[in-house]
Amino acid sequence: MHFVIFCIDKPGINRDPEVMQAHIDYLNKSPVKNVISGPLTGDDGEGIIGSLYIVEAENRKSIKDFQRDDPLFRADYWETVEIRAFNKRVDNRK
Repeated sequence: MHFVIFCIDKPGINRDPEVMQAHIDYLNKSPVKNVISGPLTGDDGEGIIGSLYIVEAENRKSIKDFQRDDPLFRADYWETVEIRAFNKRVDNRK
């Protein structure tokens, strides 16, 4: 099953390079399959304002555990986190 995790940063967060590296390392070894993820930015493509993940897991509990173990969550970067089940219907990548 697919899930979307939509995270908005707290105002004024300055992303620590060590936390960011820990986050990347975590995503690379996580038991949850990361289909696609990346930073959310302002409309100009600059300035990180949050994070977006599309992940695959057996159930919501797996996603909540995955999200709570993320170094960005542990560093208290996010003001809001929303997790929603996702039904992928179209993928027009070649």
